[in-house]
Amino acid sequence: MASPTLKLNSGHDMPQVGFGLWKVDNATCADTVYNAIKVGYRLFDGACDYGNEKEAGEGVARAIQDGLVKREDLFLVSKLWNSFHDADKVEPICRKQLADWGIDSFDLYIMHFPVALKYVPVETRYPPGWTHSKKDGDVQLSKASIQETWHAMEDLVHKGLAKSIGISNFQGSLILDLLRYANIRPATLQIEHHPYLVQPTLLQLAQSEGIAVTAYSSFGPQSFIELEWQKAKDSPVLFEHPTIVTIAEKHKKTPAQVLLRWATQRGLAVIPKSNNAARLAQNLEVTGFDLDVNELEAISGLDRHLRFNNPTDYLGTLHIFA
Repeated sequence: MASPTLKLNSGHDMPQVGFGLWKVDNATCADTVYNAIKVGYRLFDGACDYGNEKEAGEGVARAIQDGLVKREDLFLVSKLWNSFHDADKVEPICRKQLADWGIDSFDLYIMHFPVALKYVPVETRYPPGWTHSKKDGDVQLSKASIQETWHAMEDLVHKGLAKSIGISNFQGSLILDLLRYANIRPATLQIEHHPYLVQPTLLQLAQSEGIAVTAYSSFGPQSFIELEWQKAKDSPVLFEHPTIVTIAEKHKKTPAQVLLRWATQRGLAVIPKSNNAARLAQNLEVTGFDLDVNELEAISGLDRHLRFNNPTDYLGTLHIFA
């Protein structure tokens, strides 16, 4: 089953349902990507921070070699990590990531967070992480501005290294500021988005500016429970929430499918992941049924303004969402 596509402001089409590579184990990543392609996934969302780009590329290469897809059938996404925001560091790290994937260009390259950290050479540590050294709490900022970084990302488009560029974890004021100096507008905004964190005004802003939105962590606390984060462990599991379960039973769908349809029906792209073959297929089949307006509103009504991916919580600093 193929995913419908969203037309980006860059003129390119992006599959609305993709596969997110965060926390996919290196040992199984190549097989996971290969199997996902076999099921029908065409968008893969990676990042240098995930530490599995080489393995993801191996899965892609095998799928192409076996004739499952051609490179042009795929939409491959990666992200610029915070410690490579200085203008002269953007192109070299992008080229390294392309080499890891074994491809010539990314379909979409995203600024992962709106914060610049001090450069860590790839020879020293890769993926680099949040801290400058391996010592906890050693978070050091770079002086690179978002404007400097964005113009360097625009050069990637001019050089054919990225077809589209985007942003992630940006709030409204930063988006408005970026649009004042951007020669190439961000094609996408990737944000944490689930019924506990709906962010309707941010969605409104993106829509009004023609920026497509991709939701990550669509299942709310689920991804973060695995990380033993207390905030996630203290939150009701969305898969078991009575509102979600009731709607799922009515439509004869899984709670996961209902959560993904809540997003896709409202025009967002989603990037769920699963290592289970049956769930892989189910997560892709989330555009072929419709929820009622009152069901959409009931799910949005679960909003708690509850953000799980907040550096303040796990670093004690970098108050990006203050």
